[in-house]
Amino acid sequence: MTTVEGIDPRTGKGIAIEIADGKISAVRAAENTSSHYLSPGLIDLQVNGFRGFDLNNGEVTANAVLSLCEELLSTGVTTWLPTIITASEGAILQALEAIAKIRAGHRLIAEMVPGVHVEGPSISDRDGPRGAHPLRHVRPPSIEEFDRWQKASGDLVSMVTIAPEHEGSIDYIRALSARGVLVALGHTAATPGQIHAAAEAGAVLSTHLGNGAAAMLPRHPNFIWAQLADDRLTASFIADGWHLPPDTFKSMLRAKGMERAILVSDMVALAGMPPGLYDQPVGGQVEVSPEGRIGVAGTPYLAGASLPLSANVPIAAGMAGLSLADALLLATQNPGRFVGGRGRLEVGARADLIRFDWSEGDRELKVREAWVHGAKVFRT
Repeated sequence: MTTVEGIDPRTGKGIAIEIADGKISAVRAAENTSSHYLSPGLIDLQVNGFRGFDLNNGEVTANAVLSLCEELLSTGVTTWLPTIITASEGAILQALEAIAKIRAGHRLIAEMVPGVHVEGPSISDRDGPRGAHPLRHVRPPSIEEFDRWQKASGDLVSMVTIAPEHEGSIDYIRALSARGVLVALGHTAATPGQIHAAAEAGAVLSTHLGNGAAAMLPRHPNFIWAQLADDRLTASFIADGWHLPPDTFKSMLRAKGMERAILVSDMVALAGMPPGLYDQPVGGQVEVSPEGRIGVAGTPYLAGASLPLSANVPIAAGMAGLSLADALLLATQNPGRFVGGRGRLEVGARADLIRFDWSEGDRELKVREAWVHGAKVFRT
């Protein structure tokens, strides 16, 4: 049996977590404990890349996937969904087949990666809501294509983002939901009626709500209000301070309620890279600013997200006036509901844990140690 001690972010008091067979066997009060905070590991349902490693460059390698796991652990992420964006069917199949094969041959990857998120290709074809996704590969949903994804990946696709205005999308959503696949709405120009019909058919998430949207929308009847109002949809948010202004994030969080909100990083390969200009397969010439903002060079447009959840958590707390403990819920227990109930400090739960330092005003959690399924896998 292993015992991990630390400070409970909720109470500020010491707690001890006992681990047996990869699961939490006891949670108890502790005195004279470690000075580090102790919480469940962070859970990120949307990662495209990080620190130069790219899942959407047309050639997913074992080194890239393992390196992403290791880099994410250093930021406190113990569970994540590799995210494949709109591309040709051949490119999607290559990525899925490669991830499945790599995952099957490496225990750490298998533990950290419970599934894959395919963001597209059935998103809006309009400039604005389409974002940086390539127009030439946008296409209507196809159950036959989805079946080919699952055949290539061994049923590893666990989440799909779709724009519900496509012809056939409601039947597609219903079919995926019946198979236990999470359907998220995103990169859409749908009407409110189409949003609600998608939720009725089984959609359960909104992908980075407020982004992947047209710059100008009707004041009242629009797809953002509809998704905020529909209690069947849990909204994911990019809380990096660039994708959503503080007032917008705070208002959206109040509208959805804490129980129907999660944080995602949506990081791209340039996240964590030095400032400068980069030529990218998605987005063309992209600039990383000294502050870390990633944008299309010479324009005001974002070209991806740059900050890990270890930064999004305290930034979200600052923007919305949340406690550290409440902000952590948005990156642990809440997204954990969509990956088999991970992210909980409860007896019987998986022992995915992190110890970290944080002080009021810090814009990042300083992760010191991480455990995945009871095994210590990272230490500074």
